[in-house]
Amino acid sequence: MSSNAFGKLFTLTTFGESHGPAIGCVIDGCPPGLAIAPGEFRRDLRRRATGTSKYTSQRHERDDVEILSGVFEGRTTGTPIALLVRNTDARSKDYDEIRDVFRPGHADYAYWQKYGIRDHCGGGRASARETTMRVAAGVIAKKWLAEKYGVAVRGWLAQLGPLTPTTFDWDTVEGNPFFWPDRAMVPELEKFIDALRKSGDSIGARVSVIADNVPPGWGEPIYGKLDGELAAALMSINAVKGVEIGAGFASVEQHGSVHRDEMYLDGFTSNHAGGILGGISTGQAIVASIALKPASSILIPGHSVSVHGEAVEVRTKGRHDPCVGIRATPIAEAMVALVLMDQALRHRAQCGDVGPVEPRIPGSKKP
Repeated sequence: MSSNAFGKLFTLTTFGESHGPAIGCVIDGCPPGLAIAPGEFRRDLRRRATGTSKYTSQRHERDDVEILSGVFEGRTTGTPIALLVRNTDARSKDYDEIRDVFRPGHADYAYWQKYGIRDHCGGGRASARETTMRVAAGVIAKKWLAEKYGVAVRGWLAQLGPLTPTTFDWDTVEGNPFFWPDRAMVPELEKFIDALRKSGDSIGARVSVIADNVPPGWGEPIYGKLDGELAAALMSINAVKGVEIGAGFASVEQHGSVHRDEMYLDGFTSNHAGGILGGISTGQAIVASIALKPASSILIPGHSVSVHGEAVEVRTKGRHDPCVGIRATPIAEAMVALVLMDQALRHRAQCGDVGPVEPRIPGSKKP
């Protein structure tokens, strides 16, 4: 299996399966001197983890990060950083009944056609368990971006099925298990997910991410477009079926006179472009959103076929999420941070001696 790495100067390669002994990653290109300790991974891995509330899968993994290389006396050395997380709560027997069955909507059939063999336990390499290492690498990227440029990457659950927030408060986002920005609506979300779980079904979601204080100039005009690489990175997350930058698909109904982000010396009037023009950052906030499909592993029986060419009925047992979007926020944040760090290093390498160039227009007057 190829294509397990991405990035040009700051690269991430992940390995491991959902029910294997461990998952891990190798990070290359991290500048030396960044202070990092195993405990710093704990917060974001906890935010991503299953079993932290009754609204996600009840698989309980410790997710303790072991730093195997690339860090000496608490600081990065500039050499490859190897991170390992051991799987401690895999229950492979839950998947015995689907060993020879293709789950509809899952990667089983596609893997079978490509490789002629598949790991049926928890989805193997196709499992969202792999995103643990993306989040771990994202911790390093977030810290470097914050220390070097003051960049802050934050996300929230922007839609759960038919529900959307009516108000927005950053303090509320981290104060509930949904990453939901509207405190008054949290009981409604709890009721919605409880009913969904009882029905045995699942639902989709929308997650949004904003990166503040990104300097202008990051990205490249053609094949290294910042928005293009963000879209590819976010689309690589399990269950993501759509990516928007800025206004995204709402641009279809906008007139050019509305969509264009007019400029004055004291700032942009709007940010429909999501902080990127011509593939290059403008100095405005980078804004991206992802659409996540409903989980395919549900209790409601569905029609499929077996590896033997027989018609079968599938009912997936085990521990599964009624909405994978509930814990996707830290994953989306990590992917945005990883792309931004790679682009920052690439910009510094080629254009580090350029700028600041006048006039410099502040970020948008409006969010």
